[in-house]
Amino acid sequence: MVTTQADKLQELIKNQAQNKKRHTKFIAITSGKGGVGKSTISANLAYSLHKLGFKVGVFDADIGLANLDVLLKVNAKKNILHVLKGEVEFKDIVLEIEKDFYLIPGDSGDEILKYGDELLFDRFAEGLEYLDDLDFLVIDTGAGIGKEVQTFLNAVDEVLVVVAPEPASITDAYAMIKVLSETRSRIFLLLNQVDNQKEANSIYQKISNVAKNNIQNDIKLQMIGYLKKDNLVQKSTVKRVLFVKDNPFSVVSEQIMNISKKIAQILERKVLMEEETGLGRFFKKILRF
Repeated sequence: MVTTQADKLQELIKNQAQNKKRHTKFIAITSGKGGVGKSTISANLAYSLHKLGFKVGVFDADIGLANLDVLLKVNAKKNILHVLKGEVEFKDIVLEIEKDFYLIPGDSGDEILKYGDELLFDRFAEGLEYLDDLDFLVIDTGAGIGKEVQTFLNAVDEVLVVVAPEPASITDAYAMIKVLSETRSRIFLLLNQVDNQKEANSIYQKISNVAKNNIQNDIKLQMIGYLKKDNLVQKSTVKRVLFVKDNPFSVVSEQIMNISKKIAQILERKVLMEEETGLGRFFKKILRF
């Protein structure tokens, strides 16, 4: 039987959970197509979890299109490409944006593509031990159902699919869900750039109905929340600031904070059934909010 990179990464994460009481929860943020706000959501969601009192890292795994260093307004002198080239170790590229909030920068050039996914996942796996004291690692993956994206999605604890209110995004999100349903029993959906809750519910129901009628595997689609269309988000991106930090009392900031609380609460309930993860301290932190 051929062992794939996904198998190796999954096995490594599983072994750490069993042997070291790994408590880091890995959350992948993905989408069926690009241009739906995935990276902006990844950065703001990670920061929101951090503001809830958790130790959080965000990994820019959008191979060749990495931009989280720009969104977080930092100068990443070394990134994952330098790790792949053997110039530095994984731990050397981790940037502390604020106390207990970290960025693992990716590379936005073409050179990284020639290294292929095998070396990337080997290096990522080597860095897992260094990341073990994080509460959450948010992974901003590439869009679509490519092999390198699926390897990350198959290995993480939870997957959150970002969907925008446009036909192409909805169709591609369903394609992503169909592929994920082969290996996962639950997928979170986040509706982005919608006019209101009614539109968000309508899109979610559409995707859910199509999935029920066409996907044989028992898959639970859970709408974790939605973000209203707001010029504030685009302005924040241009200014290279996080909207949840720059405008914490805006509607969209409150929405992303609520999504973060839901994720923390859901994983806390899950952790109560998985004692080896060592995340019992989540409960006390959540109660503060």
